[in-house]
Amino acid sequence: MFELGKTQNLVIMKINDSGALLAEAENPTETVLLPGKQIPEGAGPGTELSVFLYRDSEDRLIATTKKPAMELGEMAVLEVAQATNIGAFLKWGLDKDLFLPFKEQKTKVVPGMNILVALYIDKSDRLCATMNIYDKLEVNAPYERNDWVTGIVYGVREDIGAFVAVDKRYFGLIPRQELYSRVYIGDTVKARVIQVRPDGKLNLSTRKKAYAQMRSDADVVWQVIEEYGGVLPFNDKARPEVIKRELQLSKNAFKRAVGQLLKQGKIEITETSIRKIKE
Repeated sequence: MFELGKTQNLVIMKINDSGALLAEAENPTETVLLPGKQIPEGAGPGTELSVFLYRDSEDRLIATTKKPAMELGEMAVLEVAQATNIGAFLKWGLDKDLFLPFKEQKTKVVPGMNILVALYIDKSDRLCATMNIYDKLEVNAPYERNDWVTGIVYGVREDIGAFVAVDKRYFGLIPRQELYSRVYIGDTVKARVIQVRPDGKLNLSTRKKAYAQMRSDADVVWQVIEEYGGVLPFNDKARPEVIKRELQLSKNAFKRAVGQLLKQGKIEITETSIRKIKE
């Protein structure tokens, strides 16, 4: 039985002007066409080939020796080739681009954008892509607290955080309180595991442990002070939203960084500002 969206080993039964007719060795009556330009040199009747099955522009089942970026049920990061009012078309390694229906998009996509999608079969028995991958991700990843991981952002909600597909396979979340800069769908992020939840899902942070992060945070604060001409127009009692807006730091991280600069004798704190101490 032919499996749409899967790679199968099929045998060449016959070669004609259109290409090679392939069939399962145990069921030679049902055939599928492999275009002539893809027949390997020296192949003939009886040769077994590994081919991927999909539908051509006329919705006919067809075989290809090319390897697509993903198979049915898998996920991959694909580039948007074209965007229309009914959906987008993605590059995935085959002659025919993969259709991403408008209803399966989670954000506006534009040509050149890279997005994480899964492959599925729609109601018309055609292969399509979807950005709705939440229920396709796995839990119980092989990671522990403080491990660093790489993932793709596939969703962002201001009230929750950024949803990340770790290794394009496992469920991860950067909670909103751990988001100190804007991220967008399609971004690749490196993050630290801060919690392995009871359900096996991962909570993540893009920041190092506090003691390891302090030095780089102090560098950030110092650079901003320099940009303000040596006087930061607020001190360590500023509102958290002001600190986050100006420095992309939490208030606690900001206070630790300021403390580091104080110890180094580089700044002084006034009632309304933080000033660089002139050498």
